[in-house]
Order: sequence, then structure tokens, then C-alpha cells
Amino acid sequence: MAAKVSCCVVGAGAAGLCALKYALEYGMEAVAYEKYNEIGGTWVCTEHAADGCATAEDVHSSMYDGLRTNLPKEVMDFPDFKFPTNMRESYILASDVLKYFQSYAEHFKLLPHIKLRQEVVRVRPLHGKWEVLTLDLQSNDYTTQQFDYIFICNGRYATPSYPSTPGIDLFKGHKIHSHVFRRAETFKDATVLMVGAGRSGMDITHHIYPYAARIYLSHHLQQKPPITDFMPNVVQKPVVERYTENGAIFKDGTEANFTHIVFCTGYDLTIPFLSADCNLQVHDNLVYPLYKHCINIYHPTMCFIGLPIYAYPIQLFDLQMRFVMQYYSGKLQLPSAEDMLADTERDLAERRERGLPRRKAHLVGERQFDYYDELVALTGIDNIRPVIKKLSKICGGKFLYDLQNYRKTAFKVIDNENFVQFKLGEV
Repeated sequence: MAAKVSCCVVGAGAAGLCALKYALEYGMEAVAYEKYNEIGGTWVCTEHAADGCATAEDVHSSMYDGLRTNLPKEVMDFPDFKFPTNMRESYILASDVLKYFQSYAEHFKLLPHIKLRQEVVRVRPLHGKWEVLTLDLQSNDYTTQQFDYIFICNGRYATPSYPSTPGIDLFKGHKIHSHVFRRAETFKDATVLMVGAGRSGMDITHHIYPYAARIYLSHHLQQKPPITDFMPNVVQKPVVERYTENGAIFKDGTEANFTHIVFCTGYDLTIPFLSADCNLQVHDNLVYPLYKHCINIYHPTMCFIGLPIYAYPIQLFDLQMRFVMQYYSGKLQLPSAEDMLADTERDLAERRERGLPRRKAHLVGERQFDYYDELVALTGIDNIRPVIKKLSKICGGKFLYDLQNYRKTAFKVIDNENFVQFKLGEV
């Protein structure tokens, strides 16, 4: 940096740690505010009610007992900091992922720059800087500080989303969101409706089927339904038409009674601390207008790290940070606000043409590598390693079609282009 500038990072999960690391590397005076009492964000498993269930407001993490990653660790590490070489398994425990992020913070000497138990209450532009109001959750004192740049890294998996299905208020049984699921034995002898067959829906079904009496797995996957034959007490059902006092009627006209509902229906994006002066709309999981899903077009010294969904998070965080730092360091100049807005509108129009709803305006999915290519082409930064893309072709969709066995496969990256795979237990 030509001159010493200051920056604020909101959050000390994986995205926040990555942002802090690059800010310091580029010579910024940086501080990260973390609401909770340790770093790691969603990977910090928070215990709560004795029965393993609680209201969604009680917890901030979605981690549960026995959770293993649904992506191999070989696509989950930062390019400049690898998982320990003695870890043979690829699909590892959440606690191992948390240890990795803690080691990352220690390795890059981030901890002195992180303030724990500090809630960001308000962010607003003021006289060409960012005024950040924080609440110390131990002393209840408020503090304001000004920064030249701000990185929003508060995550998007803390506010559960529920479907507005008719009759849900009539149902007399237990209702929870996957966000607060903690232990499989909670569902011993229960009859359960699992709403959603995404990654969490399939994994929690797999966790609880040895305990539950019966599980109804409700989803909208018609052409390629998940394989559940190995779970004999799991019955697949279409989307719920409406709920009754003791169960539900499904779209195909069939009915079922059950004692519990687990909503595996995703999350609503919330950024409550942004003032109206930030000139951003946050509605229906869209933050608008952002250039390339990260830079605030009207206040370009604010950026968001980690908004795109269905991506490899660590690869995304690292590449987005290297992208924005090309501009924030002065190496490159951003396009005009008009050009950035036109680019954003083109992106949104293309998504509408593909039939994507507003809620999926930040979805990248199978096109995540096209998104990475865009950022690379604009700035000349290094792309993610080709081996990551090759691994994605092997790993994609396994939670639906090989849930019983896919975590028994392990991978070893040989170099930037090549990897080998093997079954655990093989020499």
C-alpha cells in the first residue's frame, strides 16, 4: 500500500480470517470483530438445551454431533496453507476443520487483530470513511471507530428459512430447523418428516434413521431422486401440499402422520447492521447492487466475501479477496459505477433467462468455475488450481447418489493438476 490505510473485518469465521490475512499482507491496519467467544464461525459447535433441540435464536452454528464434511478436505484448504499431511481421510470431522482454521489464524498471526465478543451494531459511510459502531458483549459498552475499508464476512447460515406451507400452525408435533439439530438419539422411536433433500437433509436422515421408527423424506427431486434403499425405514415423498394436526397431505394426494418435522430448507441472508446510507438493498437473499457479487458499486471501499452459494467456500473466499485487493491496493482501477452497474444488470438478466428466482441471484453452483475465470480475467490473479476442478467432477452429487459409501473414498493431491483416489483401508 502506498499509504497506511485501515480496514474493518466483520466476522472471524473462515471468510473473515481470509479477509484479515490478506488485509494485513497488503499493509493495512486491520481489525476483525467477532460476536462470539472464539474464531471459526459456523464451524464452532455450540451446545444448548439438554434435549438436543432449541429455538433457532439460541444458536449461531449449525454443527451437530458426528458431522463430517460433505466435501473432501482437498477442496477445502487455502492455497497457501494445507491440512496436515498425516490426515488420511478426506471427509473429516467438523472439529478437525475448526482446528485447521485456528491453525491458519495462528500461522498468519491473525489473533492479535481479532476482537472477540464484539457485536457490530451499525455500519455507515461518514465523510469518506466507514463508521463502525460495536457493542462489547461483556461490558455492554458501545464504541465507534472509523475505517478506510470494510469487509463484510458475517456469513449467511445463521437465520433459518422456513417454507410458508398451508396448515403448518395446525401441526401439534415437534418442529425444528436443521440449524438446531444436534444429536440423532433425540429422535429415538420418533416418526419424522424431513423437509428437503439437500446436503443437510440427506445427512441428518442418515444420522437419525438407526434411531427413528420411520422417516418421510419430502423433496422436489423428480428426475433423479436420492438413493435411500439402504435405509429401510425411509420413505420418499413429494413436496407437502398442506399440514394437518398430526401430519401432512403431499402433492401426490398421499397422506402421512408423524411426530416430528425437521426443516432442512436453507437460510435467509440477513445483514442487520447496514445503514440505509450504504445504498444497498438486502432482500430475498440478494444484496444489490454489487460488482461481481462482492464490491458495493456506490461505495466501493465496502466489499462482501462469501455471498455466492453452492461454491467451494474456501476457494471462493481466497479468490474473492485476491480479486478485491487488486483494486484496494491501487494495482488496478475499478470500472465506473455506471459500467459496474451495467455488468451487474447483465448478470441478473442472464439468471432470469435461466429461470432462476431472485433468491438465487448469488448462486454459482456448477458455474462457479466460470465465475472464478471472470475474476481472474479481470485482474490477472492466479486461478484456483486445476486439480480442484477435476476433483469437483468426482465429488459432485455424491450425497444424493452414494450417501452410504462416498465418505469411504479418500483423495491425495499429487500436484496442481493431478490427484489419486483410494478406498480407506487400502495400502
